[in-house]
Amino acid sequence: MTSLIDPLISFVSAHVALAYLTLFLAALLEAVPIVGSVIPGSTIIFALSALVPGGQLALQWVFAAAIAGALLGDGSAFCLGHREQGEILSSWPLSRYPRVVAKSEAFFHRWGALAVFFARFVPPIRAFVPITAGALGMRPPMFFAVNIPAVLLWAPAHILPGVLAVTALHRYGGFAPHGGIAKHYWMLAVIVGAVVIGLASWVIRRRLEAAKPELQTGQGKP
Repeated sequence: MTSLIDPLISFVSAHVALAYLTLFLAALLEAVPIVGSVIPGSTIIFALSALVPGGQLALQWVFAAAIAGALLGDGSAFCLGHREQGEILSSWPLSRYPRVVAKSEAFFHRWGALAVFFARFVPPIRAFVPITAGALGMRPPMFFAVNIPAVLLWAPAHILPGVLAVTALHRYGGFAPHGGIAKHYWMLAVIVGAVVIGLASWVIRRRLEAAKPELQTGQGKP
């Protein structure tokens, strides 16, 4: 992974205008079924966020690019599923991933609209739940009412850890933004961000598992 992202960081540092496009595409592709399971979108976003404290990127435009990409990716997947209905889940290329599709369907049936919210923070079903929600007949107003707040929370959760980690190095570690160690900032950003997102995902999964027996008990009541 380092061999792939290190040249990317160097490239966008020298071509700032393309950095925001890279952020946009990383967030968008992460929301595309199948593609989102192999594209390291979150890692790219973590890494590029480390360029904000040094002044290479502006925080507001980093947020804007990531949010726009995620909304467009989720929205497009949902609209495709809504248009094609359930048939798309058994059509190529989704037919090659029956286990993930089945998990996404079970996740959606269990949590309904909340599945759209939770899935944004839990890969790899993040890339499958929007299209599944559309294919299973979720109404567009309900989808976007849940998806938009989820994306607005998801973006800071992916961007701010890298920004705060590098800012702390600048302020308390005595490292200059453009010093020799600067090329390693993104590594710390990725580590801190991965820990934060990993803990958040773990907490969400634990709460979902804890709530499952209660929901099953409630469903059995008249």
